[in-house]
Amino acid sequence: MPHNLLILMSDQHVPYACGAYGSAIAQTPNLDALAARGTIFDAAYCNSPICVPSRASMATGRFVHQTGNADNASPYLGSEAPSWGRRAVEAGIPTTTIGKLHYRSTEDDTGFPDQRRPLHVRDGQGDLFHALRDAQPPAIQLRGAVVDTVVGDSDYIRFDRAVATEAVEWLHEKASGEGPWLGKVSFVTPHYPFTVPQEFLDLYPLESLPMPRRNDPLEWDNHPAVDIYRRSCGLDEPLTREETLRAVQAYYGLVSFMDAQVGLVLDALEATGQAENTIVLYVSDHGELLGTNGLWFKGTMGEGSVRIPAILAGPGIPAGRRCGTNVSLVDVFPTVIDALNLEPQPEDADLPGRSLLAIAKEPADSERTVFSEYHSANSHTGSFMIRRGPWKYVHYTGFAERLYNLETDPWEENDLAADPSYAPTLEECRAAMREICDPDLVDQQIRTEQRRRVEAYGGIDAVLKRPLMAYSPANAS
Repeated sequence: MPHNLLILMSDQHVPYACGAYGSAIAQTPNLDALAARGTIFDAAYCNSPICVPSRASMATGRFVHQTGNADNASPYLGSEAPSWGRRAVEAGIPTTTIGKLHYRSTEDDTGFPDQRRPLHVRDGQGDLFHALRDAQPPAIQLRGAVVDTVVGDSDYIRFDRAVATEAVEWLHEKASGEGPWLGKVSFVTPHYPFTVPQEFLDLYPLESLPMPRRNDPLEWDNHPAVDIYRRSCGLDEPLTREETLRAVQAYYGLVSFMDAQVGLVLDALEATGQAENTIVLYVSDHGELLGTNGLWFKGTMGEGSVRIPAILAGPGIPAGRRCGTNVSLVDVFPTVIDALNLEPQPEDADLPGRSLLAIAKEPADSERTVFSEYHSANSHTGSFMIRRGPWKYVHYTGFAERLYNLETDPWEENDLAADPSYAPTLEECRAAMREICDPDLVDQQIRTEQRRRVEAYGGIDAVLKRPLMAYSPANAS
């Protein structure tokens, strides 16, 4: 009997804030239970650490420099490359999305015809502020998003509750039909605003929380690209200890709130008798820097930004396994094809990903390379990263490159790029990146296209006259 596939997605969830990934702080009982009956991918990455590009890459199984969805003002239209939703629909598989997609519009033929409570970019355009790059003034509203912690319900809280309710109703609807089906349920938390219901905030007393790593300005990472990001977010003046801890508390509270919504969906899957025949994949679109080096949000190549949780469970998936193979969101496309037993299409033959179902059953591949890139807000230059075995290599156009051994240095405290004894490894990593793209050429091409879009809008001044928002508005009605 063919299996159903349920993809659960959150926004801005770093794996360090999840019990299944070893956190002694995060209370995530539902994700932990999912992981206990499935496989945890210990080295999972997004392909661009910001919402719109990451979600476009996940939908198409291609890198953002290939599709052109490079910043939060270049949402997926459906014409750049086919989505895995399109492949499922073409095969006659009922396909439904509930919640955040962050494409351009429901009117576009993205391959997801049944969108329930969709959240797309603002005004069908997104924020061209993200395309200004070195012409961007500091986004001081971002600092406000960190320090403005509030007890209560935000539009995002109400939206996610509505998404969970819709998903539960949809699962009851599917129980009375014939499978297989494909569904994606996508929440907006723990993405800020840092407004948290009291019951979830109470899970994390301030006095129980540690300060983030390297939060002291004397310990900050001062690489030029990181300094630019920090300054552009209005974070060059450090937060107070209380501001920091309240932001950490709010983030963890939102993580637990999101986990509770995931639990409602998984409970409905069980209650409707579909759990035994449904493969479940949980991922996030990117991580959260969570105060490390005085940084918040995402948009850097730091592990807190590019690392994501990825948990796979269901029929045929090894239970209780931790998989060390490097994986990324471009692996979702072939996972969908594999899980639904769809016929591969010739035009998808050059996709860079592999099925997570296959990877979960194989011995860890110590040589697999995954890739991420960043071309959006709060950056003056293109950032490109590969993870190859334990090695993490970062190329910045115009700035010094970086090299880390994450096996011995998981918190990126020892940059080995300037150490002559690692020159062979450095060259191997450069070559591996060049097999994917020419990073300096990609940076040039993307910046040219961004300048074209800004000029078409009326220039920098016209972009700056548009009201700036720290996050996409949600409508929970």
